Amino acid sequence: MPLQPVNRRSVPDEVFDQLFGELVSGSLAPGESLPSERRLAEVLGVSRPAVREALQRLAHAGLVEVRQGDTTTVRDIRRAGGLDLLPRLLFAGGEIDLGVARSILEARLHVGPKIAELAARRRGPALAAPLRAAVRKLDDDTDPVNRQRHALTFWEHVTDAAESVTFRLMFNSLRAAYEPALEALAHVMAAEVDRTDAYTALTDAIVRGDASAARARAEDLLRPATEALIDVIDQLEESHEPA
Repeated sequence: MPLQPVNRRSVPDEVFDQLFGELVSGSLAPGESLPSERRLAEVLGVSRPAVREALQRLAHAGLVEVRQGDTTTVRDIRRAGGLDLLPRLLFAGGEIDLGVARSILEARLHVGPKIAELAARRRGPALAAPLRAAVRKLDDDTDPVNRQRHALTFWEHVTDAAESVTFRLMFNSLRAAYEPALEALAHVMAAEVDRTDAYTALTDAIVRGDASAARARAEDLLRPATEALIDVIDQLEESHEPA
């Protein structure tokens, strides 16, 4: 395992990050065993309690199985992990994973309209004030990064109104994955966050409780930027392919 000594002693976060990187890189296949706590502590230059805490966090995330007095084995991330891993998977290895990015965009496009539909059906008129306030802030702000934040606030209100804990947790994970890239995405996302008319149309549909219209307006809002970003990903993948 190409692990590197940790610069500061007893830092489980750093140990976790290195081990997580090894797990998601595919260098350790599901079912393989990790080195012992003692060996990991030696390689990383940290205490065994730091290694033990990091391993417990990996186990809690569903990435490894720790057996008392036995080996620690790697689990299949795609089968055992949860949505909380998305932000880490997106930037695993220090670079954006294009496949993960595409999957996030696809989920956003398909889930967003359903959330808008549920919000219209369950809380429609109650959303008038918060959604219109969010759209006003979006319209008034000229900073491209801030505009994305106002759009996230808009969708946070919509997601809460859907009254689905599953969709809310999905929103949290998608937002955590998206926020670190706000500046990099500002140009492409302008195709979406600059369309305050589309946000207004979606707001009107939700507030009047028209579930089918809310779903359609949400798809109309989300699709252009989503397809533009997927096109960028496709081009990047093509440019990285061997000649």
